[in-house]
Amino acid sequence: MKKTFQTTLFAAVAAALLAGSAHAAAPMVKTPAPGFYRIMVGDIEVTPINDGTVDLPMDQLLHQKPELTRGTLEKNFMKAPTETSDNAYLINTGTKLVLVDSGAGALFGPTLGKFVNNLKAAGYQPEQIDEIYITHMHGDHVGGLASNGQRTFPNAVVRAGKGDADYWLNKANMDKAPADKKGGFQGAMASINPYVQAGKFKTIDAAGPLVPGVSALPEPGHTPGHTTYVVESRGQKLVLIGDLIHVASVQFDNPQVTIGFDSDEKAAYASRKKVFDDAARNGYLVGGAHLQFPGLGHIASQGKGYRWIPVNYTQMR
Repeated sequence: MKKTFQTTLFAAVAAALLAGSAHAAAPMVKTPAPGFYRIMVGDIEVTPINDGTVDLPMDQLLHQKPELTRGTLEKNFMKAPTETSDNAYLINTGTKLVLVDSGAGALFGPTLGKFVNNLKAAGYQPEQIDEIYITHMHGDHVGGLASNGQRTFPNAVVRAGKGDADYWLNKANMDKAPADKKGGFQGAMASINPYVQAGKFKTIDAAGPLVPGVSALPEPGHTPGHTTYVVESRGQKLVLIGDLIHVASVQFDNPQVTIGFDSDEKAAYASRKKVFDDAARNGYLVGGAHLQFPGLGHIASQGKGYRWIPVNYTQMR
């Protein structure tokens, strides 16, 4: 009897060890869930879609002492280079499917360019998009528009601020730009020109409605024609702020800190302060291109700066 009990106990222990060993030997998956989120703004469905992330040397890019940036990042359990989200926003008004920004495509390396796959995972196809509104023509916002000279969104009309079109699509500006800046012009032209040639590009010349429920609000500074987009329905409001902010842990506390990508630092700061003050005062939702995905939240005033309050997770009902 004793021998039988010992044999049974040994078998049970061996089985448990084998099971644990088999479980531990399973390969790590190492891929995240598809990068999309969903929220309603009144009767309008908004789907933030992630194009991936990219590591940026924020301690060198932000215009403050590098050690200050590194210290703030460390307090927020981050580091330099800083993993930075690249977000686009899909707006379904019920009659129009509108995309704000397109991701980087192939312009920024292999960690970006995931927008189309995530768009499909979210239940939509590139052919369904009616209009695309560009916050500005930096490569990580326009690169997804085209691939090998072909339009990624064949049925869409692309619109962007006139200031950006006049600057980035002008060959004379590219020719006189320093060598390390020419790539920005080349990326914008390669991305936008297929739509220009197809008669599917229009500039935004002033603030105002674009389609019912979505309007443009120029906020220049980061680039000459940087534009924010406002979604409104049934008393609810979302403002998609593009690149008014890049590093939440630094620039909400210290909004005067600008970044090397800004074409006009003073104007960029003025636009950021104007929008943040209004968002804090009125309590509407904000969406940022480089805030941690899904990049949605509210802004509250705090001292001489602001506090970022990310959205709560929600299920569509």
